[in-house]
Amino acid sequence: MGNEEKSAPSTMGEKSDAVLTELILEKSRLGYLCQTSDLTVVRSGNLPDSLRPLTWAGDEEVFGSSESGRLRALKMEVLSRNTPAFTEINFATAAGILTYRIDIDRIDVRGETGILSVFTDISETCRRERVLKTLLRELSHRSKNLLAIVQGIATQTARQALSLDYFLSKFRGRIQSLAYSQDLVTDSSWRGAFLFTLAERQFSAYWPSIDTRIAVHGVNAHLSPNASLHIGLALHELIVDAASRGAVAAGANAVTIDCTQTTLDDKAAIELVWKERLPAAFSWREDREETSFARTVLERVVPVAIGGKATYRITADLVEYRLAIPAQEYEILTETEE
Repeated sequence: MGNEEKSAPSTMGEKSDAVLTELILEKSRLGYLCQTSDLTVVRSGNLPDSLRPLTWAGDEEVFGSSESGRLRALKMEVLSRNTPAFTEINFATAAGILTYRIDIDRIDVRGETGILSVFTDISETCRRERVLKTLLRELSHRSKNLLAIVQGIATQTARQALSLDYFLSKFRGRIQSLAYSQDLVTDSSWRGAFLFTLAERQFSAYWPSIDTRIAVHGVNAHLSPNASLHIGLALHELIVDAASRGAVAAGANAVTIDCTQTTLDDKAAIELVWKERLPAAFSWREDREETSFARTVLERVVPVAIGGKATYRITADLVEYRLAIPAQEYEILTETEE
């Protein structure tokens, strides 16, 4: 026991409280300002460049007359009531708008009363909150649009339904089609979907084999979210009707889809053209009920929703659908942009 060596005393304790406080503040990225009861600055620490003029120029020079007046009144209230308070303040800098939270306390040191203001930079947090609020508003808007589409599908399907089973079968198929399109829009962070990808996704349920699947030719436009959902519905109706008329058995050559650049009301547009060759023995008498909803979607709902124009023509041997899509509903991207 008597031979134990004593360790040298630590130098940590030699550092003053003030130095340790400054180190802690620097790590925490907090700044502070001490003022007397008449708001004369007596000490400050770890203030960012944008706030350092507070130490010699005062609040008005940094925050402007309106905000500095509000801040002064709050400090006087803290002094008189001895109740801590906080506020947030925005001000313009060369780096943009900055936002600080200011926690204000009354302090009593050696018989003197003053104010301690602690500054926390919450600019990034506020920016994220603004972005989040914008996204939530956009999500709410899009959700309402989606619900309106679902309501329209339900209403139109019910009008054509001959029985509950018929309604459920058709309604489920149309909602599934909407879900396919919505998945593509969501996967792209609500930017939309490429036409070729949208068409392939809609085809997959009825043309499961790649060898017989329909191919889209021409311009692979990137559609807006609105256009993606509605054109997806149009493709679904065309595909379902074509499948019921034997297009799957006839192979991919029974249907062709092309997308070309054109004009609509003297403005840039693209035109989607569907052509389905009908078998010689096909009878329209049995198919008339099936096509009534399709006509409503193709000729009215879709073109109105995207601000375009459409024609739906049926002859003895051909079903042709043409949809003009205005420029605000699509982009033509280069390979690098894709």
